[in-house]
Amino acid sequence: MSTTSTRSRATHYLYLAVIGAVLLGIGTGLLFPDFAVELKPLGEGFVNLIKMMIQPIIFCTIVLGVGSVASAAKVGRVGGLALVYFLAMSTVALTIGMVVGNLLHPGDGLHITADAAATAQEKAAEGHADTTAFLLGIIPTSLFSAFTSGSVLQTLFVALLVGFALQKMGTSAAPILTVVGHLQRLVFRLLGMIMWAAPVGAFGAMAAVTGQGGVDALKSLAVLMIGFYITCLLFVFVVLGLLLKVTTGINIFVLLRYLGREFLLILATSSSESALPRAIAKLEHAGVDKTTVGVVVPTGYSFNLDGTAIYLTMASIFIAEAIGSPLAIGEQISLLLFMMIAAKGAAGVTGSGMAVLAGGLQSHRPELVDGVGLIVGIDRFMSEARALTNFAGNAVGTVLVGHWTGSIDRAKLDRVLAGDDPFDETTMVGEAEASEPENPVDRASREPQPV
Repeated sequence: MSTTSTRSRATHYLYLAVIGAVLLGIGTGLLFPDFAVELKPLGEGFVNLIKMMIQPIIFCTIVLGVGSVASAAKVGRVGGLALVYFLAMSTVALTIGMVVGNLLHPGDGLHITADAAATAQEKAAEGHADTTAFLLGIIPTSLFSAFTSGSVLQTLFVALLVGFALQKMGTSAAPILTVVGHLQRLVFRLLGMIMWAAPVGAFGAMAAVTGQGGVDALKSLAVLMIGFYITCLLFVFVVLGLLLKVTTGINIFVLLRYLGREFLLILATSSSESALPRAIAKLEHAGVDKTTVGVVVPTGYSFNLDGTAIYLTMASIFIAEAIGSPLAIGEQISLLLFMMIAAKGAAGVTGSGMAVLAGGLQSHRPELVDGVGLIVGIDRFMSEARALTNFAGNAVGTVLVGHWTGSIDRAKLDRVLAGDDPFDETTMVGEAEASEPENPVDRASREPQPV
């Protein structure tokens, strides 16, 4: 049996184990809720292991992509087009959320409680930050602190600077790029090792959330949850699906199937960041240029939060109705524009979407912020849909930007999506990359030398 076949079977069993762990976690949470809540650190630990790898992967990917291109104009063209696309998709997502929210009226009949108000004020304190502070936060305190800050944008900023500096160095930068390339392969190998802890992390995360909320926690908020899930599905398969099909001819179901294991990982951890390193590796393997992937994917994780945008709009309408102070259409549009800005910082705020929601309401409509506590019980379940939608939007956006800028190998993309060029789950590269030509120096060292 070949090594590739053995690796494929091993990773297949790994993800079957993840599915089993998720089901076991749900059962544990329902049957032994007190014990299940104590398992929360298992899920948090696994997510922290994944997050540990994000910044070195982003740095290596961007430095290699930007430092290897002949002209900085290509990076600027890719980044500018990506930002325009992300802004347009965020606007569409917020608009759809507003329309569905007005049709469903999810907050009718609910009443705010003192406990919910206290929770909301706490979240508002976490999420409140102005635009100036957000922009200044992109600049790290030192060149090396960008790797320990936990901020994706700081790493992106430093990596772009290093990449452009290597461009200016010309051929003398080749040894540095070689070192970074080897470092990238090491980082992906570490990621492959970490993934074997996925079943443990999935079990702990699902057990804790089920044990804490239980089935009853979802009943009074079922309309909001179901409406949010349906809205996310409509956005992904109708809006993004049509755009992808019309623009590139690619079926979105085929693209998302290729990224199926990443969606499963996000579903288990409720964090799109957990799949970011794998998304970079798999999109590069699918034929998207390293520069495009290195610029678009990290940027999308901070600026293209489609699911978060839908969540912010629908949750705002829900809270206003629950408190008994519904928003007029004009107020909703004003809040929608405000949330377009607030959503851009969601990836870097503690508590993500809910913290930004509370901080945004505190700034725009302070009397509504008390209602954020109403959705705390189901926020974890909604965050899964947010993360899945965000990931789908970033994947589609990367393919579209690659198509528009001519930085995608369409023949290879078709082979990969058809299953003819599989992705090696162990090394985080494809079979072609895994069997790349050997370094001539290494080969010569093992050849018989003349006496």
